[in-house]
Amino acid sequence: MSETKVVDARNTFCPGPLMELISFMKRAEVGDQLELLSTDEGSANDVPQWIAKVGHELVSSEKVEDIWHITVKKIK
Repeated sequence: MSETKVVDARNTFCPGPLMELISFMKRAEVGDQLELLSTDEGSANDVPQWIAKVGHELVSSEKVEDIWHITVKKIK
């Protein structure tokens, strides 16, 4: 059964949030979902581009107040 893990990268700046996500993704199991919390505006573009490049799935991306909540599913 997959689980959702939270990657709290708030108050870090590019490329910090993406690097945190990549680090967690390497340790995640196929099928796991990771929710990235980021206050860096660049994450809204950087993360989906990286996901498309490496072949994972963007589950959701929304900004709530000043925090991006970007959920990614590990596909491979």
